Amino acid sequence: MVPHLITALTGPINELEQRVLDSMPAIERWFRLEWMEHTPPFYSSVDIRNAGFKLSPVDTNLFPGGWNNLTPEMLPLAVQAAMAAIEKICPEARNLLVIPENGKHSPFYMENLLQLQRIFNMAGLNVRLGSIDPAVKKTTTVELRSGETMTLEPVIRGKRRLGLKDFDPCTILLNNDLSAGVPGILEEIFEQYLLPPLHAGWPTRRKSTHFKAYEEVAKRLGKLMGVDPWLINPLFDKCEQVDLAQDKGLECLRSQVDVVLARVRRKYKEYGIKEKPFVVVKADHGTHELGIVTVRDANDMLALCDRIRTLADGRAKPLQAHDFMVQEGVLTQERVNDAVAEPVIYTMDRYVVGGFYRVHAARGVDEALNAPGSGYVPLAFEHSTQLPQPGVKPGASVPNRFYMYGVVGRLAMLASSYELEATDPDAEIDE
Repeated sequence: MVPHLITALTGPINELEQRVLDSMPAIERWFRLEWMEHTPPFYSSVDIRNAGFKLSPVDTNLFPGGWNNLTPEMLPLAVQAAMAAIEKICPEARNLLVIPENGKHSPFYMENLLQLQRIFNMAGLNVRLGSIDPAVKKTTTVELRSGETMTLEPVIRGKRRLGLKDFDPCTILLNNDLSAGVPGILEEIFEQYLLPPLHAGWPTRRKSTHFKAYEEVAKRLGKLMGVDPWLINPLFDKCEQVDLAQDKGLECLRSQVDVVLARVRRKYKEYGIKEKPFVVVKADHGTHELGIVTVRDANDMLALCDRIRTLADGRAKPLQAHDFMVQEGVLTQERVNDAVAEPVIYTMDRYVVGGFYRVHAARGVDEALNAPGSGYVPLAFEHSTQLPQPGVKPGASVPNRFYMYGVVGRLAMLASSYELEATDPDAEIDE
């Protein structure tokens, strides 16, 4: 069934949609040429916000969970993309080892692993799950809510290879963002393909590096379509090594919030937008116990400082200095069953393979929806493909709207490939 969708299919976003559709041959050729020069991330998910006047990504995940939220109709796309990705990397591959997150897994996360196992199995691989969690010392079989079972085995490290008992994989797929650091067991693997690479994990990765690369590709695509790149790009800045326990450490945050808010106000004024601008403060790598904070004005900044003091007080260990990103807040005008929603686009290799709406009935249009209490509704695909409908009036076609979302999702994916090239420790440095 297609969910009943109440969404903003009117307003300035329609002009952007028309530009995207008019430029479709040029856009597809541009992506094709880019993928000749750059390697896409193995897989990713992109959170997108449609403000009604702009459309942009707000987060890109290079170790996506949530594959269980893709509908059966979307699986053929995912399987074909998995085949294409594996053929490029290791055509003779027979065995794939999936390494999940450490710690206790929720039923939803286990269903995500089962879906990944299913996709790669249908792509022609023997797939097993291997844990690098020191607490997993023996093979464990878990029964899921669907009645299906899943087996998790402890990983065995040889001198140069990683595997399981009686299972020697050609390729290792990480579904673990390494936010706790890179464990030694994953280092110095010379004879197997590790996907994504270790430098895609949070010990190396910075959101600001990703959005700097995204800003570059958005400018180029904007020029190709003849639109202001701001319509597909969130403004941002960053503060490094913010010491939350010291007032002086907050000066950088205050200053950057003011700078980004001023830039957003100018854009709102230029386009005659009456909404109140806001920014979002979040960790530049991984997550932080401060969470994601929305700041609209000086009062919100005071509330942020109070929140930080509450966090810092009475701790056995002081809060460590951390890098933060200050990002333009993008409203969401999407609604599913009257609840605030945002589309999440899933990619594998260079292809959009599906997605869903993240829905949160208790959150506002200017708040993060990736929070406890969120639900997931499949994107309204009536068919298993994402074919646009040229010639249809802007705002009247759901496939056209989803094609536009797919373009922005692939743009974020391209930015990820630039980002990974820039941070690759083994890359050759040009003289």
